[in-house]
Amino acid sequence: MKVNKEVLEFLKKLKKNNNRVWFKEHKPEFDELKSGMEEFYLEIKKGLSEEDEIEKLKVYRIYRDVRFSKDKTPYKSHFAGSFSRNGKRLRGGYYLRISPGESFLAGGFWGPNKEDLFRIRKEFEISDTEIREILSAADFEKYFGGRLEGDELKTAPKGFQKDDPAIDLIRKKAFIATRKFTDQEVLSPDFKDEVIRSFRALRPYFDYMSEVLTTDLNGVSTVD
Repeated sequence: MKVNKEVLEFLKKLKKNNNRVWFKEHKPEFDELKSGMEEFYLEIKKGLSEEDEIEKLKVYRIYRDVRFSKDKTPYKSHFAGSFSRNGKRLRGGYYLRISPGESFLAGGFWGPNKEDLFRIRKEFEISDTEIREILSAADFEKYFGGRLEGDELKTAPKGFQKDDPAIDLIRKKAFIATRKFTDQEVLSPDFKDEVIRSFRALRPYFDYMSEVLTTDLNGVSTVD
């Protein structure tokens, strides 16, 4: 299964006509496209599940929550879905957004809680050798440019040295790998497989972070 050009065309029109009257008139078209995209995400989940344990697929609603937003447009102009890994021992999550000219996939740790963030930073402080080997691996370089993205502090967090060799990693507040796609790539018959290959390239990173986040600084398991 592939993403049809009608999906991108509809999203372009929705962006230009982001109002309830237009959407109501085109709701049957949206429902048909939505059904196809849900099937597309299910096929990705199936492919991921061959080598990973995926607990949940969530395809996000098109409706925006505008209660606390200055942008009052009622609809998103993209399709998006996330894939959650199964169990306390398997950390990390996958995300895919389809949007004209702005499609991308991502995986990692968007907003770790205070305890997890501290544990990750301490691991990097103790040794950044393993994480840098993972980031510089051939597949991670190929699909994600060998780097992690995400918000970061301008200086060292409290309790860490600003001249630490791993300070570029320690000052991060999120640890995300992303890959962008052109519309041509999204519409390619190979796109689904390329998404799955990209997500699979995250596995060494996820395995490492899962180990970190399920053990204390002495390597003792913190989960049952």
